[in-house]
Amino acid sequence: MRSRHHDIADDLRQQITAGSFLPSERLPSETALADRYKVSTVTLRKALAVLQRDGLVEKIHGKGNFVRRPHRKIMYVGGRGTLDPWTAAEPDLRVTIRSTAVQAQTHLATLLKVPTGSPVAEFTCLSREGVSPHGLARVYIPHDLVPPEALDDASTSREAARRFAFLAPPPTAARETVSARFPTPDEASALRIGIASVVLSITRIATDSTGRVVEATLLAFPGDRVDAVFTTHHEIDERQSKE
Repeated sequence: MRSRHHDIADDLRQQITAGSFLPSERLPSETALADRYKVSTVTLRKALAVLQRDGLVEKIHGKGNFVRRPHRKIMYVGGRGTLDPWTAAEPDLRVTIRSTAVQAQTHLATLLKVPTGSPVAEFTCLSREGVSPHGLARVYIPHDLVPPEALDDASTSREAARRFAFLAPPPTAARETVSARFPTPDEASALRIGIASVVLSITRIATDSTGRVVEATLLAFPGDRVDAVFTTHHEIDERQSKE
């Protein structure tokens, strides 16, 4: 037997598709919708959870449920750790930064190749288009490599908007591991997505000419809001080209 909350979700979906509720418009309160459909708020919230999982509705804590505006995808350029210039220049795209000092625990110490408990600077970067989050980056840098200007929130925000990381000195090499997975609870909350949504996860390790890890970055993008592009350059041996 079909659940009542699925019938409610289908009806609300049809109204959204038909334009009865416009993008960014706030839906009636959960209590009002529950009264309209003559169900409990628990059943109503299950229906809204279906629409949130499908990307049609976004719940903003303390404000209510809103019809999601169709997302324009951003482009992540692999190998350089950047957003493409056109994306980064978009006036609607904003990156906010929160910095703090942490101690490298087991996983982070392994990524940075430092002793457990070593002091590390953590930069949490959240990109938004309007009020909708587009991507989350957690950048970790050994404390002795943190440039003074990186602690300036205003300049760091502008730099992160352009590069979306690489806050440490320019690296010689960067290794990126890409995977698709479910978000952690913290990522789901920051990105305003359901825990059953899929995120594009990128772990980037940047090293200098001596092989020292100068930056470890953990990125998470909602799967429907980003394209990752990687370009391979083939080097031609000059001796072979002359033969």
